[in-house]
Amino acid sequence: MRARRLAGIRQHATAARRLDVVARMSFPTITTAALLLLLAAPLGLPGQAQWQQAGALCCVFFWGLFRPASMPPLAVFLLGVLADLLDYAPLGLTVLTFLLAYGLALRWRRGLTRLGFLLVWFAFISVAVASAALEWAATSLLSFHFLPVGDALLEAGIAIGLYPLLAIGLTRAHQTIADPDLA
Repeated sequence: MRARRLAGIRQHATAARRLDVVARMSFPTITTAALLLLLAAPLGLPGQAQWQQAGALCCVFFWGLFRPASMPPLAVFLLGVLADLLDYAPLGLTVLTFLLAYGLALRWRRGLTRLGFLLVWFAFISVAVASAALEWAATSLLSFHFLPVGDALLEAGIAIGLYPLLAIGLTRAHQTIADPDLA
């Protein structure tokens, strides 16, 4: 079989192989959607809406940075719509913040992927704070008065604290997606 590969003959892709490729490519989007749905369930967590936004933001930034081909902009858009619908947020606000976070991850991708985790986390901290500030400002503007800043600070704090925990599992998933022999 190795001789055929070296000779330039490609093997026929079986249905199982195609299914495996589709599953690997859709894993980031499906797991982020599952996290959104899980955190939308009545779990009784204090600040549960902020947990939902923060968790999805962590996933969007991570996958945008380390595996953007598996989470295209259309998937980020649809995840933002799902988050807006589940959270009863103004439609389009979470879409905007997710797409901006994804865009920054793509823009910083070359530099950040070569650096250590601490610098990636600091970059995410700036994204989380900017995202929470944008959501607070837009919601305040839409309601025609300044809302309390506490919810935005809570969301940013949850995202900042949650990113290292999620990054451990997502890094392991990323490695096994890239190399199935590690699974």
